[in-house]
Amino acid sequence: MQRVLVTGAAGFIGSHACEAFAAAGYDTVGVDNFDPYYDRRIKQTNVAAIEAAGAHFREADIRDAEATASLFDVTKPDVIVHLAAKAGVRNSEKFPAEYVRTNVNGTQSVLDAARRNDVERVVMASTSSVYGSASAIPFQEDDPAAAPLQPYAASKRAAEILAGTYCSLYGLQVTVTRLFTVYGPRGRPDMMPYMLARSCRDGTAVPLFDGPLERDWTYVGDIVNGLVQAAEHPLGFEILNLGRGEPVALAEFIDEMAAAAGTPPVLEARERPATELLTTFADSTRARDRIGFNPTVSVHEGVERFWDWFATTA
Repeated sequence: MQRVLVTGAAGFIGSHACEAFAAAGYDTVGVDNFDPYYDRRIKQTNVAAIEAAGAHFREADIRDAEATASLFDVTKPDVIVHLAAKAGVRNSEKFPAEYVRTNVNGTQSVLDAARRNDVERVVMASTSSVYGSASAIPFQEDDPAAAPLQPYAASKRAAEILAGTYCSLYGLQVTVTRLFTVYGPRGRPDMMPYMLARSCRDGTAVPLFDGPLERDWTYVGDIVNGLVQAAEHPLGFEILNLGRGEPVALAEFIDEMAAAAGTPPVLEARERPATELLTTFADSTRARDRIGFNPTVSVHEGVERFWDWFATTA
């Protein structure tokens, strides 16, 4: 049985990833530092879920290089799924140094520990935000992604480049997965699906930027299946888009949420900031060809699943 170490395990995607790897037969260990970006109690609930699925959990901070090295010495993972990151696009404009420290320096700590422990391969989460507004549509992995619009995206692009260097210099096998607008149960409170659901239930106002905005909404279950597939296909250094490949207008997504909830959200018109992309659209051909990535959950079905979770849990 191979051991996989999942960083960011107490978060939205990380907790689902731990469950998916445990279900796939991996000896799964999750690690998280409970970053205070949102309520620790939410993350503790996520940890309870991954432990119930058979995964183990350790609290540690990847920004601490010595602690990360010690973690690897103790857990001795075969595979790393590196999801830990400082999240929040707009928050990164206020605190850019924190994003560099976690998303770049923290990633370096993980890569250093991986190469020193002869880890077989690393799967690393990046973001569709790296493409910026200058990229051709649909987004393809060979785009230079040289003009991210916010510190968050810039820090993730820097981490990608660093991973490529570790591959060429040290022989570390790294697959970077660029994730597209992930949503689903356990979604963060600052994300649009959660805010819309809360508005439908409680009547709280949700800021709505002018557009029209389109997003390549991708259900979390499809994403974590892609992460497992990436872990099982060593590719040297590779970048893969993980997205459904079917952009849906934000207005249509809002209608789906209103239908699931039985009541519309309260929307508050706002001017779109320069850091907000109009469209995200994944060309996932490379991921389909190289790891068998095949998203199956429609936005209609995904929103219904999200609402069912929110209505009974959040």
